[in-house]
Amino acid sequence: MHEFSVPATFTIPEDVSCADAVARNAAESPTYPLFQRLVDGAWADITAADFAKDVTGVAKGLITVGVKHGDRVALLANTRYEWTVLDYAIWSAGGVTVPIYASSSSDQVEWILEDSAAVVLVVETTENATAHKAVTDAAKALKKVLVIDEGALDELVAAGADLDDDVVTERVNSLKASDPATLIYTSGTTGRPKGVQLTHYNLQAEVKSILASSLSSYLQEDSRTLLFLPLAHIFARVISIACVEARVTVGHTSDIANIVEHLGTFKPTVLLAVPRIFEKVFNGARSKAHAAGKGKIFDSAADTAIAYSKALDEGGAKFGLKAKHALFSKLVYKKLLAALGGECTGAIAGGAPLGARLGHFFRGAGLTVFEGYGLTETSAAITVNTPDHNRIGSVGRPLPGSKVRIAEDGEILLAGPVVLEGYWQNPKATKESIEDGWFHTGDLGSLDEDGYLFINGRKKEIIVTAGGKNVSPAGLEDVLRSSAIISQAMVVGDQKPFIGALLTLDPEALPGWLERHGKSGDTAVDAVRNDPDLIAEIDSVVKQANQTVSSAESIKKYKILPIDFTEATGELTPSMKLKRKVVAEKFADEIEALYQK
Repeated sequence: MHEFSVPATFTIPEDVSCADAVARNAAESPTYPLFQRLVDGAWADITAADFAKDVTGVAKGLITVGVKHGDRVALLANTRYEWTVLDYAIWSAGGVTVPIYASSSSDQVEWILEDSAAVVLVVETTENATAHKAVTDAAKALKKVLVIDEGALDELVAAGADLDDDVVTERVNSLKASDPATLIYTSGTTGRPKGVQLTHYNLQAEVKSILASSLSSYLQEDSRTLLFLPLAHIFARVISIACVEARVTVGHTSDIANIVEHLGTFKPTVLLAVPRIFEKVFNGARSKAHAAGKGKIFDSAADTAIAYSKALDEGGAKFGLKAKHALFSKLVYKKLLAALGGECTGAIAGGAPLGARLGHFFRGAGLTVFEGYGLTETSAAITVNTPDHNRIGSVGRPLPGSKVRIAEDGEILLAGPVVLEGYWQNPKATKESIEDGWFHTGDLGSLDEDGYLFINGRKKEIIVTAGGKNVSPAGLEDVLRSSAIISQAMVVGDQKPFIGALLTLDPEALPGWLERHGKSGDTAVDAVRNDPDLIAEIDSVVKQANQTVSSAESIKKYKILPIDFTEATGELTPSMKLKRKVVAEKFADEIEALYQK
C-alpha cells in the first residue's frame, strides 16, 4: 500500500486558540486539580481556578512590559509548572512562544533570539542568565530578560497589577486559529536550526485528533501523568496542551536521576516517555535481578511476557503459557509496574522508534505502550497506535484528518491539519520540504494493508558500503541496546568494506556487572573494555543483532568507547536521539581503526 488516510472527525473554528482552555476550565470546574507540584516532598494541588489566576496575572505583566499581538517571547527552562504558566500567559497576551532547551549553547541561543526577534526572554536560573548574558545584551529586538528562580512570575504579576483582567480577555478573544502559536527550532545537526512555525490551528488539530481517538480513555478527568520530558520538545508540549484541554492532572519534574522515586509518589495513570526511558526501565530491572541472583527468573519472565504478547495477536495464549504468565505476574511484572507508581495502565511513546521487542515485553508485563510517529513539523504525532488499533512494531495508523503516503524511493510523505504551512522566514527550506501539500519527512517506511506505518530508518542515515549494499542502522542498533550492559550504539560503514559499530557501556549497569563477574565494582570503563567476559557478552549481543539482517549487512567489528553518549557532552539530543554527525566527527579515529588491518 502506498497511501492511507483517516477522515477528520472534528472541526476547528476560526476563532479558537489554545489559550481558550484556561478560562473554560476555571468556569466549568474551578476546584479541579489541574496540576500538582512538589512542595516539601509532597504533591500539592493547583486548581483550574488557581491556574487561571496565575496565567492571567503573568499575561498582564507581559502586556505591561510591551508584548504585542504576534510578538515572540522566548522561554529557556527545564520542565516545571512555571513553564506551562508562561506558555499559556504568552498566548493569553497574544504572543508566540519560542521554546529553547535549557541545555542549549550560547551560539544556539544567539541564533534563536536573532532569527525569531524575540522581545522577551525568560530563563530558569541565575546561571542561565549569566551564561548567556553576552548574547542577550547583543540581541537587538530583546527588551527584557527575566529569571524564574529570581521571581520572574511574581515580577510580571506585580508589573501588571494595575491592568484590568478584561485586557487579557480581549487579547485571548482576538486570537484566531490561523495565528502562530509557537516557533520551535529544529536541532540543527545538519546546519542552522530552522524555525518550525505552528499555528493554534495546528496544535488544536493535533489535540483534537488525539482526543478523538481511543487514546482519550487515558486522557480524561481523574487521569494523572507526570511530565518529565523537556517541554521545549513538541511531544511533551502537545501532551501538556492535551492534558489542559481534557483536564488531566499533571505533575512536572526535570529530576530524571530520581524519576522512579517521583513516579512512585505521584502515581501516574498514564506514562509519556521517549523509548530510551522504557529501555532504561527494562535494562535497570534486568540488572537488579541479575545482581540479586535472580537473573534466570527475570530473563524467563521477559521471554514469557514477549511470547504472551505475541500470542494475543494470534488468537490468545495457550494454557501452559497462561500459567507461566500468571506466575511471573506475581514474581516479576507486578514489581516492575509498582516501580512506576502501581497505577499506570497505559503508556505513550514517541520521539524515536521503540522497537517490537520492548513493545511486546511491556504489553506482556501488563503495560501497553502505544507507539506513535511524528515530527516537530507535524505538531508531534501524526500516526499512533491506540487501544482500538494497535499493531506492535508499527507506529500506528494516521490520526483523524491525516494522510500518509510512501514515495517511490520509500520516503514517508505526510499531509493533514497538523502539518506546518512553512518554516519561519525560510521559503527555501519550505519549498524543499513541502511539495503539492505533502511534507517530505526524510524518513523511510512502509504501510501494511491495514494502514499501519512501519519506520525503516532515515534517508540520510542509510549506509552504503563499498560493495554497494544499502544498510539501515536502526534495527541493528535497537538489538544492541537491548543488552543491559550497552548504553548506546552507532552503526557505521558508509563507503567502507563492511559494517562496524561504536558501543558505549551503561554507567549504571556496569558496577553490578563487574561485581557479578568477580571484579571490583569501581573499575574504570577504560580498564574493562578488553575484558574477556565483557567481550564474550558483547559478542553474543552482536550475534543476535546480525541474525536480523543479511550477511552483507551484519556487524563484522565493533569498538567499545571509554565514555557514554550524553546530551551534556553533545552526542545526544534532548529527546535522546543520536547525533550521528557529531559522533562520527568526535570518534573519527576510532571508526577508522575498525578498518585497519
